[in-house]
Amino acid sequence: MSKHHTKYQGLTSTEVTESRHQYGSNELSPRPRPSRWKLFLEKLSDPIIVILIIAMGLSLLAASYQYFVTHEDETGAGFFEPIGVFLAIILSTGIAFYFELKSEREFALLSQVSEETPYKVLREGTILRVPKRELVVGDILFLETGEEIPADAQLLEAIALSVDESTLTGEPMTTKSIRPEDQDPEATYPTDYICRGTTILEGHAVCRVDRVGDRTEQGKIFEGIQIDSSVETPLNRQLGRLSQLITRVSYVLALLILLGSTLVYAHEGGFSASWDAILSFYLSKIMLAVTVIVVAVPEGLPMSVSLSLAYSMRSMMRSNNLVRRMHACETMGAVTVICTDKTGTLTENRMRVEDFFSEEDGDGALSLLHEAIASNTTAFINDQDPRHPEVLGNPTEGALLLWISELGIDYLELREATPILAQLPFSTERKYMATIVVSRERPGKQILYVKGTPEILLTHCSLSEAKLARYQGQFASYQSRAMRTLALAYRELEEGADLSDLPRLLEGGLQLIGIFGIMDPVRREVPEAIDLCQRAGITVKIITGDTSGTAKEIARQIGLWDEGSSDEEILTGSQFASLSDEELLERVSRLKILARARPMDKERLVRLLQQRGEIVAVTGDGTNDAPALSRAHVGLSMGDGTAVAKEASDITILDSSFASIVRAVLWGRSLYLNIQRFILFQMTINVVACLTVLIGAFLGKESPLTVTQMLWVNLIMDTFASLALASLPPSPHLMQEPPRQSSTGIITPALGRQILGVGLVFVVGLFGLLSFLHSYDLGAMRWSSDGLLSPRELSVFFTTFVFLQLWNMGNAKAYHSGRSAFASLARAKNFLLISGIILLGQIVITTFAYDFFQIEPLPLSYWLILLLLTSPVLWIGEGLRLFSRLRKSSATEHPTSLSIE
Repeated sequence: MSKHHTKYQGLTSTEVTESRHQYGSNELSPRPRPSRWKLFLEKLSDPIIVILIIAMGLSLLAASYQYFVTHEDETGAGFFEPIGVFLAIILSTGIAFYFELKSEREFALLSQVSEETPYKVLREGTILRVPKRELVVGDILFLETGEEIPADAQLLEAIALSVDESTLTGEPMTTKSIRPEDQDPEATYPTDYICRGTTILEGHAVCRVDRVGDRTEQGKIFEGIQIDSSVETPLNRQLGRLSQLITRVSYVLALLILLGSTLVYAHEGGFSASWDAILSFYLSKIMLAVTVIVVAVPEGLPMSVSLSLAYSMRSMMRSNNLVRRMHACETMGAVTVICTDKTGTLTENRMRVEDFFSEEDGDGALSLLHEAIASNTTAFINDQDPRHPEVLGNPTEGALLLWISELGIDYLELREATPILAQLPFSTERKYMATIVVSRERPGKQILYVKGTPEILLTHCSLSEAKLARYQGQFASYQSRAMRTLALAYRELEEGADLSDLPRLLEGGLQLIGIFGIMDPVRREVPEAIDLCQRAGITVKIITGDTSGTAKEIARQIGLWDEGSSDEEILTGSQFASLSDEELLERVSRLKILARARPMDKERLVRLLQQRGEIVAVTGDGTNDAPALSRAHVGLSMGDGTAVAKEASDITILDSSFASIVRAVLWGRSLYLNIQRFILFQMTINVVACLTVLIGAFLGKESPLTVTQMLWVNLIMDTFASLALASLPPSPHLMQEPPRQSSTGIITPALGRQILGVGLVFVVGLFGLLSFLHSYDLGAMRWSSDGLLSPRELSVFFTTFVFLQLWNMGNAKAYHSGRSAFASLARAKNFLLISGIILLGQIVITTFAYDFFQIEPLPLSYWLILLLLTSPVLWIGEGLRLFSRLRKSSATEHPTSLSIE
């Protein structure tokens, strides 16, 4: 673009370079980010990972002793265990690291688009288009309706200029002017000054860039969020407690094994042997104890957590949730309070005509309705996307244009057909706009159209007392429903009328066309989403810069405010600021609405709620929301929000809808349940393996499970199970339950009982099988006399152990669902695939790797018999779940139509 400009000269190329050198570029300095190596090493601080690293070291020492010192392990098979644990560590930390880096790259691309937006700048007398990031102090900038202001600037010219400063001050519409008489000494920012990150609603301006990048008001707030005020997530706390429990239990088991072995050894007279024999005995038992410690640690748990988080991140993206920090997926499931904005999140952020009232004659005043709207407005509609037309200009005027457009009227054609003779722009002092046109509806006639507040226009209209009363009643009704009200009137002018003094032409003689009730309507999906939150035990609080009346009406429409609500449940920003923290701590739990909120009120509210032990999610789209977004357990920025808000947040809601937030809660709860399902599955295996070794130590017998067999069951199989259980689809029934208590452990009493109960049943069954195998020779099909187990019998024992866990994976899938394990199998394709892989893998290793596992191949009949004999594990679980469903059948379930995919 090249156009010579004579009024201003603009900077030269040399001055641009000097300005950039002196004042910096127009880019916000990114948060200092640790190196990728540091990010990866941070993943190793996970409590379970720490235990695994210790267990890997102990296992490596034991394997080295067996291979190099005692030569008991000539094949080196013992090294497979520490290698397997090492792979589990690398996989689990690598998955988390990869997906967080991927999310950061996606976010960086999202932010980069804003920095490349071109702006019209005057340099060396020529108007150029320059990317936002290349603007410098001193640039002459030309801004128009709809543009985001790219830097702090001093106004040089302002024509009917209104700015949306809500991203900084919460003020949705502020009039800007360079005239001294228009200056507002109480304004947050000077009336002749505009700030980066705000948006021009109507009018146009010429300004000189005053501050760029970090020195702007937006940049100062961005610097304020560099301090990490993040809090420990509930999952991290619960995994920490679980790791401590596992550590203590594994050490106790190891000591018990040493104690049991010592008692048996003493009873058999072992202490009368030579000292080197005693030393050899204890070294072998210490290695066994180390093996139990390794077995007790759930290697697959970190991977299960990482996979669950990664799967949820990917799935939440399809639900319009761009997750930037992986932990936020799970934390959303623990949220007890959501502090939400009103505009754009609960509402459409688009003014719409809700109602039009008129008692005028259709052949008279009403015949001019469409012309009055089209000609006496300055806004435009961008209807490139017919389903979501965009208003350019004043939102209230846009509502009128959308209304007549939906009636099939082409407002632009009508506007062009009515030449404007004179116009008086809207001002906050006059509270009306007036335009004189040559009418198309009444050919040759000059008509004055006036649009403004009913309080002003009704006083200038000729109305009977009865009509005036009805109009005033309707006006009051609109106000009681928190609508913006607008009246339209006209006056047919006589030929030769003086058009230079429009205000005088309004005095008396106006004919009223009608009055409008206009508001930003609630999104259709929000009332159901709010209802879901309330049934899920989540408190929703509205924080808005709007008036108390508007906030109450929106809260009423979404089901958050009713006749039983009291004044104790609403505060204004000034009232909120006047109360001490101690006083507010008593009220915040009951608070539903914070109206006329000031920039830092949201952050203070979040902090107070956290002091009360709440898990808080907070929404925000403006620069002024950044401190609250950074403070909250989960910060939720909006897709159309500022770069500062997005940078401070954990999740970006791409469609800016509250319904998407509720979907994020469901995904978080489902993720946590999937982790619990995996813990149920894996800890049951660990209980069985540890008790088998422990009981064997007290009985003086070696475990029939070798190290390599336990590695297959405890590592490879668990890794696949983590894939199967981590990718289960979301469970909508979880939105019927209250949030989990962050103070409780991840292993609940019910989960613990199921782990121990099923584990003990498996142990009894396996030792019963072991007793049978000691007494009966499967190879000779007769009762045995020597009591030694053949490779085939070891195959039967090993395969039975695996099949018990395989069937139990179905019980884990159905845990806490109240449904059959076969429910929603079509949506659990990964579960079916991995179950098949585990079964096939067991067949393959038994058939082809039997020497390595110290077993032998089994005939087909054995496979079928063992599958059949172990299947009651699932059928008994199905029976118990059916009984539970029948017992609870009287409970009413609330269906939801809210899409979760």
